Amino acid sequence: MAKYIGKRLMYIIMVFFILSLMFFLLYNSIPGDRAKAQMGASAGKLTNEQYERRYQQIREKMGLDDPLPIRYAKWMGNILTGDFGYSTFYKKDVINVITEPMKNTVFINIFSTILALGITIPLGIYTAVKKYSPFDRFVQISTIVGYSTPSFILGLIMIFLFAVNWQIFPVSGMNSTNFSGTGWEFFVDRMYYLTLPLAVMTLSSLGGMTRFVRAAMIDALSMDYIRTARAKGLKEKVVIYSHAWRNALLPVITLIIGWFLTIFGGSIIIENMFALNGMGKVYYQGLQNQDYDLAMAVQLFYVIIGLVGNLLVDLSYGLVDPRIRITK
Repeated sequence: MAKYIGKRLMYIIMVFFILSLMFFLLYNSIPGDRAKAQMGASAGKLTNEQYERRYQQIREKMGLDDPLPIRYAKWMGNILTGDFGYSTFYKKDVINVITEPMKNTVFINIFSTILALGITIPLGIYTAVKKYSPFDRFVQISTIVGYSTPSFILGLIMIFLFAVNWQIFPVSGMNSTNFSGTGWEFFVDRMYYLTLPLAVMTLSSLGGMTRFVRAAMIDALSMDYIRTARAKGLKEKVVIYSHAWRNALLPVITLIIGWFLTIFGGSIIIENMFALNGMGKVYYQGLQNQDYDLAMAVQLFYVIIGLVGNLLVDLSYGLVDPRIRITK
């Protein structure tokens, strides 16, 4: 196992460098002058000589006159030491810009994932056991509607109902204005503001996952070993959860991790829609304002999430099914 993890980590490092090079070349091929963008409003306050001198100093500091391979080597060297560059939009180091949004994005996505799994797994198992019952048909119709509805449409509906029409929840932000509470008070206030975005992210995930869990359970319940277990007189709960669900879990695990990774990408829309201070909002602002150091840092964050997630998928197989031995 340790040898396999070591090989996979080497693979992750190699893919990370390849993708980072691709993103670096892509962002540096976009038309525009980053040094001039960093000058900003100070251009009108300087004479031509002062402006040109300042402009050349910024270009030299950013290494824009160096060949692309040298610029990439310097940029990656800084990344490995924790220096992600300077944000021209926020006027401060990128690491100071993304620290708080990164925490918020991780919290929002993990919380919504736990909520979604807490609903979809029991619901999928129950509908598989009660296959073709009126409740199962109702769930299937509901999941088709939910699966076919884009998250931003669901977000607009939730905003209209609960923020505009009934005015129960706020439409944007993460905390009350000038809120100074700590501990439990801070958490309650934060969750009050996150209720709508968390509900949208959770509900938009229910359809596909519920149907997949149901299909995996129906397939497992049709196997011969289930009939054998029932013939032995085992309790139905033991048959369902100890035999059928454990064997149905292997394909579900693959979907769960992959679905979890897509939630991180999908949260870009939700974070911008509800004005949340997350990585999605920061990424959008970086692209919109040609703040490429910031955009590339956020992009690398999503790359690492994807690579580590794929590793967790493979490692989880051995935990779910003891017959699988990951040694190569």
